[in-house]
Parts: sequence; structure tokens; C-alpha cells
Amino acid sequence: MTENSEKQKLVVIGNGMVGHHFLEQLASHQQAPDFEVTIFCAEPRPAYDRVHLSEYFAGRNAEDLSIGNLEQYRQWGFKILLNDQVVEINREYKAVIAASGISVSYDRLILATGSYPFVPPIPGHKHERCFVYRTVEDLDAIRTVATTAETGVVVGGGLLGLEAANALKTLGLKAHVVEFAPGLMATQLDDGGSKLLRDKIEAMGVDVHTSTATELIEEVDGRLRMYFKGGGNSPPT
Repeated sequence: MTENSEKQKLVVIGNGMVGHHFLEQLASHQQAPDFEVTIFCAEPRPAYDRVHLSEYFAGRNAEDLSIGNLEQYRQWGFKILLNDQVVEINREYKAVIAASGISVSYDRLILATGSYPFVPPIPGHKHERCFVYRTVEDLDAIRTVATTAETGVVVGGGLLGLEAANALKTLGLKAHVVEFAPGLMATQLDDGGSKLLRDKIEAMGVDVHTSTATELIEEVDGRLRMYFKGGGNSPPT
């Protein structure tokens, strides 16, 4: 690019692990100076190691998990907008609009938004003491509530659900896992493997409830109670 050439505007939506890796690769590329880079991050901090998020309950802090660095982005010449989620992409005018009202035009657009937690549409799931397990802020909220709780219940017996159950135990709670399927990690394991895994999880002190469909979550006397298809309910959480 010549000195008088106009830079191409590149917008990156998302600053998770994949988005950060893309930025690392771009920064090391000889064409990096050709781009004016703007990054939108919906969270209040730059990229961190979400794979090891559970270690946050084992003594690591947000800085320990961090892989993105604001100063590094600045040195690369990249602009990052934290805590600002993109809510609209206008393909006709080639612009993105964020929740803050900021509009940024682009020549090239990278979508690196990552995954999002699926929340079953169970009545009561929007209660302030029901959480997903995805961000540092989610874990902060869980830890705060755990100080006044005795029992924690995880809906979902997949890998992340089992990690969440272990986190609840780390916080000193009696942990339960409720799974709709007949076995844990049903999409990854056969019946034999699922049975072995269940034995191991229960040996760790986690109660496992398979073939159990949650129908309702409601507050009873200041605590949450879950009700299951076919009758039965959970201990108050």
C-alpha cells in the first residue's frame, strides 16, 4: 500500500478466542497496514480463555485467563469497543450498528461471535437466580448467589453441564445434574461409556438424575424449586 492509499475498513464482530486468533494472524501479516480495524466485543473485557473458565473457581482470576491485551491491540493499531454488542448489520450500506448507537462502516466484515448457551424454554428460567455458564460475569453472579445457597442444580448433562456441576461443588454446594436423555453426554458416549461416566461423577459427590425432564422452576419461600415431568421435585436451591 502506498502512503496515500486509503485503508480498507475491516470490522470484527466478536472478541472471543477465535476472534483474537484472527487478530493475531492479521497483525503478523504483511498486509496488516492496509486495514483500519475496529473490533466489537459484547463483554466488558477483551478475549480470555473460555475453555479453562472453570478454573476461575479454583483460584485463577480474570487476568490469569486473559489472552487479549488492550495495549497489544493499540500497538497493532486496532480499535476495540468493549461492552458494546452489534445489534444490526446493514448489508446495503455496509455498516454495523451497535447497542450504544455507534455505526461503523466496513469494506470487509468478520463474524467471530462464537457460540451461545441454549436455554430450554422452561417456565421460570428467567428468574434472577437462574444462570448460564459462559462468561466471567456469569461465574461472578453464580459465586455471589452461592454464598447464601445450599444446593445447586445444573440442567444438562453434557460436558459443560458437568463442568458447571463441579464448579458448584467447588463453591461448597450440594450439586445435582438433571438430564433429559437416558445417559450423560448422550451425543458423545454409548450406553456403556455413559454408565461409567455416571459412576465417576456420582463418586465425586454429584447427584445425577437422567431421563428427567424439567417442567417448571418457581420460587417457594425465598428459594427455587424445580418440578419434573411425571411428578417429583428438586431440593430447594
